[in-house]
Amino acid sequence: MSNRPLHIAMVAPPWFDLPPRGYGGIEAMCADLVDALIARGHRVTLIAAGRNGTRARMVRTYDVPQGPRLGEPLPEVLHAAAAGRILADLDVDVVHDHSLAGPLLARGRGVPTVVTVHGPVDGEPGDYYRNLGDSVHLVAISEAQRRPAPDLNWCGTVHNALRPEDFPFRPDKEDWVLFLGRCTPDKGMHLAIDAARAAGREIRLAAKCSEPAEHAYFEAEIKPRLGPGVEWLGEVGGERKKELLARARCLLFPLQWEEPFGMVMIEAMACGTPVVTLRRGSVPEVVTDGATGLVRDDPAELPQALEAVGDLDPALCRKSVEERFRPEIMAAGYEAVYRRAIAAGAGVRAAVPAEPGGPLASAVDADMLPVA
Repeated sequence: MSNRPLHIAMVAPPWFDLPPRGYGGIEAMCADLVDALIARGHRVTLIAAGRNGTRARMVRTYDVPQGPRLGEPLPEVLHAAAAGRILADLDVDVVHDHSLAGPLLARGRGVPTVVTVHGPVDGEPGDYYRNLGDSVHLVAISEAQRRPAPDLNWCGTVHNALRPEDFPFRPDKEDWVLFLGRCTPDKGMHLAIDAARAAGREIRLAAKCSEPAEHAYFEAEIKPRLGPGVEWLGEVGGERKKELLARARCLLFPLQWEEPFGMVMIEAMACGTPVVTLRRGSVPEVVTDGATGLVRDDPAELPQALEAVGDLDPALCRKSVEERFRPEIMAAGYEAVYRRAIAAGAGVRAAVPAEPGGPLASAVDADMLPVA
């Protein structure tokens, strides 16, 4: 079992294509993981919505991704129900679920379910995973993400990754800074504008702004700050996003919450662009202060950091991604998690005695059967 190839069912969320054409950090991570696992010799069946841009065989729950309905409960629940039906017809070694509702169906499954937790685990999200108990094996995307809930059934920590070769490295930078993310208070776009203005730097704002809460934040905090030196670009993706990341003096990322990972940081670093940010969540695990970015404790320190960031070496930013955040490294981490989860399940089953035809036989035998 320790060396043989595995058959992995990968359940993506239903919101965007794999890989996504624009916004969709989880989908981008899933696509890279699928291809890296296949490169390691494993077989992957992808359960997702929309277009399949991976090397895996794909079974669709929706022909069209449900991104315009992001935030509504029904697409997530319908996707989970469809995935459960699909999995009932698959003979796999492990299920790897990236959706929110899908893990509800893990209890009683004949193979282990590994769940990557892509969001925070304090408050109600933590209670959700706590109630799932040992029916799922949880994977964190940073050590910082685990700290609020160390009691959950964690099976490992695996950082997200990307393919550096997909991002253009540019050592010479232009004299403006970039904000890239969602149009929400926790990303701190208003602080980014204020810091850039205080430093006398032009800032360009590339942000998803499609949900009601995002529009409300834009009207209250961003629109009044627009003007000379502040350019609103809206949502960008694909080559346009990569071009902006490569040209910018730095990525300005003044987080206002405990970000579990922050894909945009390693996207910037892959382009040779350092990150100016605040010490929240996973930032210290991703950005090396004084080498691949400048990490500060207070928004008032950001204007000075925007000046000092020009002294950092773009080549070192790129090298950090190549050495720490490649899909091959991520896939090796997840393979180790899968094998631990499979071994744990086998250990539990072996520990339950049952005689053929005895009172426990049917339950034990059913638990040992593959999903088919």
